[in-house]
Formats: sequence, structure tokens, C-alpha cells
Amino acid sequence: MALLFCPLPASAWTGKVVGISDRDTITVPNEKTPIKVRLYGIDCPEKAQAFGTRAKQFTSDMCFGKVVDVETVDTDRYGRTVGIVKLEDGQIVNEQIVRAGFAWLYHTYCKKPVCLEWKRIEDEARSEKRGLWMDREPVALWEWRRE
Repeated sequence: MALLFCPLPASAWTGKVVGISDRDTITVPNEKTPIKVRLYGIDCPEKAQAFGTRAKQFTSDMCFGKVVDVETVDTDRYGRTVGIVKLEDGQIVNEQIVRAGFAWLYHTYCKKPVCLEWKRIEDEARSEKRGLWMDREPVALWEWRRE
């Protein structure tokens, strides 16, 4: 009887960002297999929302073509890896998108200790009216989808 070996997905890997699917989802190969990585703990505006296009451009400028470390946190309901992505210089992509004001902290799902710091960063971006916080009444993505 032959046994099949199916390796589990790695919990962390390094690869070059080869795609930006949307504002908070990137593609990073893991051993030549392209993996869609949903950025943990944040939610960016949709393309049709205010700042959606600028959020995608920011994400692309920050990481497209760059080598990153991906730390897997979970798998979402669509089968995507959910992870924390770090650039070679140590910057955390998820955090920098919040800092620039192009994402809300996704309070429902962001439960790791780092989320407390990201909440502080989101509050700072809001008070300094960066990115989507320039809008008089920004509508969180989850509320926008309900409408």
C-alpha cells in the first residue's frame, strides 16, 4: 500500500510579491506555488469606494516585486492564507497601510497583541486625517457592503 505525503502549508515563508489582487490581498509564491495572502487584521476600501484606488496603489508601491516574509495567521473562508507580511527592511506591510490611512483595523478579526499597537496607529491616522480619514464620514468596508 502506498502512502501519499501531502505537506501542510508552511506557517512562514519568504518570497517575492508577484501580484496585488486588491488593496489588502497580495500574491507571494511559496516554493514556486503562488499563494494569495489576505493581509491580517486590516480591511481596505473597495475599488468603488473613496480611496480604494489609492489604497491599491499604496500597497503596490510598498511591496510589488519586493521580497517579503509571510507569517501565516489563519485561512479565510475563501481559502486564502491570512498573514502578516514584513518587508526586508523590517516594515510590516499591514501596519504601514493603516499608518498611511488606507485601511481600517478589522476589529472583529484582529486579536493578536500587535493589534493594540495597530489600533493606536489607526487612531493617529484618523486624528491626522491621513488617507481615507480625510473624508468627512468614511464608511467602513463592512458597512459599505451591507448597503
